[in-house]
Amino acid sequence: MRQFSADYLRDTRRGMWDDRSALADLELDSRERVLDVGCGTGELSRVLAEEAPGEVVGVDADPDLLRVARDEAGVSTVAGDALRLPFPDDTFDLVVCQALLINLPNPAEAVREFRRVSSDLVSAVEPDNGAVSVESTVESEGVLAQRARRAYLDGVETDVTLGGEGTREAFATAGLSDLSTRRHYHTRTVEPPYAERDLRSARRKASGEGLADDRATLLAGGLSATEYDDLRTDWREMGRSVVEQMSAGEYRRAEVVPFYVTVGSV
Repeated sequence: MRQFSADYLRDTRRGMWDDRSALADLELDSRERVLDVGCGTGELSRVLAEEAPGEVVGVDADPDLLRVARDEAGVSTVAGDALRLPFPDDTFDLVVCQALLINLPNPAEAVREFRRVSSDLVSAVEPDNGAVSVESTVESEGVLAQRARRAYLDGVETDVTLGGEGTREAFATAGLSDLSTRRHYHTRTVEPPYAERDLRSARRKASGEGLADDRATLLAGGLSATEYDDLRTDWREMGRSVVEQMSAGEYRRAEVVPFYVTVGSV
């Protein structure tokens, strides 16, 4: 499974749950024991702990991420594998994950394990990364982001477009019933005054580092080496424009990622 740094998780999930209406079907105000599988740095765990009266436990295979979740989200943490959870049957009345199933080759296998340790509900918050939109004051950024995303989606080994339909299929395969799905849009904006993470991202675009990190996946997605080099050249030029606009305080960017909150009964 792909590994993510604490900084990456914080950045991509910042502000995601400012609006919590899409979590209504989780019935958090009645939950006594909640498990957040693949909790990472605990952004969702913190929300669960704020909304549920009972105990929230985060489980993840990465001890460094668990340390951050414990310190910053203030929840109990346990090291463990999503496919072999270290808990007896029916330990929790809600088991939930966020952006985890998209990184697994067989999502239903994990959902079966969630079902085993839940006495009531299972929920998954999964994005459709094929439907991401980008608007930017740098005209070429949206087009280039779409080109790179299309090749990445074709080259990645798991279904990162899982969204609601794929999650519902995994839930049904795992034997869950009474399925419901709510759509939630997470918008990430960059505008003045720029945070350090925004400046760092602009520098990575101008250097082409971000595409270099994903080179193998982009090539596996059907780009030839020449096409990749052409894309990276255009990407670096776009990045330089981003840096220039930031220097003038004129750069603005909005990225919208659709997430789907699916809930099923044991």
